[in-house]
Amino acid sequence: MKHDKSAPVLMNTSRFASLRSAILLLGSLLLVACQSSGIYQGVPVDTAVGSSANIESLTAVIDSNPRDAGAYNTRGIAYGQAGKLDKAIADFNTALQLDPQSYQAYANRALVHRRLGQMQPAISDYTRAISIKPDYDVAYVGRGNSYRQLGQFGPALNDFNAVIARNSSDARAFHNRGLIHQAQGQHQRAIEDFATAIGLNPNADEPYIARGISYLAINDPNAAFSDLSVAVNLDKRSSIAWANRGVALELLGKAKDARRNYNKALNLDASNDLAREGLARVNKGQRSL
Repeated sequence: MKHDKSAPVLMNTSRFASLRSAILLLGSLLLVACQSSGIYQGVPVDTAVGSSANIESLTAVIDSNPRDAGAYNTRGIAYGQAGKLDKAIADFNTALQLDPQSYQAYANRALVHRRLGQMQPAISDYTRAISIKPDYDVAYVGRGNSYRQLGQFGPALNDFNAVIARNSSDARAFHNRGLIHQAQGQHQRAIEDFATAIGLNPNADEPYIARGISYLAINDPNAAFSDLSVAVNLDKRSSIAWANRGVALELLGKAKDARRNYNKALNLDASNDLAREGLARVNKGQRSL
């Protein structure tokens, strides 16, 4: 799609500078929010997996064969999907006691550590998984994300680059490498990585949101609006997408439409500061007319 960059931006320079700063402040929120999708975690999200019926079935398998490491690993995944993270850790521990070479159990336990905010134990588990299976891309991506969340961008880039060099069709690696470029203010490089991720997996909303934010940062609200519109169509409950779509509309001089988007974002997440500040701006502008 070709974006019309010649369209006028109806906002004075100082106001745009203030707005642009607000957009960039959202970066830390975006980095956390983009971890919510199983597409980029490497472990598919399936609510049926965490159902009581499935856990009971897996427990029956374990009762009949208590030395089955794979069964503990599978039930650990189910507990993780059900939000019972302590039980998930316990099952992965048992699986590893029974089979110390289970790189999948190490990676699954690492993901639970990440969900608990325990990045160093996660990194250790991902490293163990990689030592057992050096080409295990799930572990590289997971470890890279753990490093990224700690602000250790160098090691994170090394992990994502390793996956990309070995498997150029891994959308997660391109997406997460793009997030690092974005956090470093390298928005053109970020946009390129997000574009590749979108090409590889056009049905995920996160790369569209991320690319839209980078387009806003380089003052291209038309391109941002296009990406963020795709994002809200893919996930109508993304407060981040609605709020940034509001920013794009505000920059395009469409205050009424921006207001609707900010309100939508706040209805979905009342703590969305970008939407709250944007709504205050457009309401103030209306009162000053």
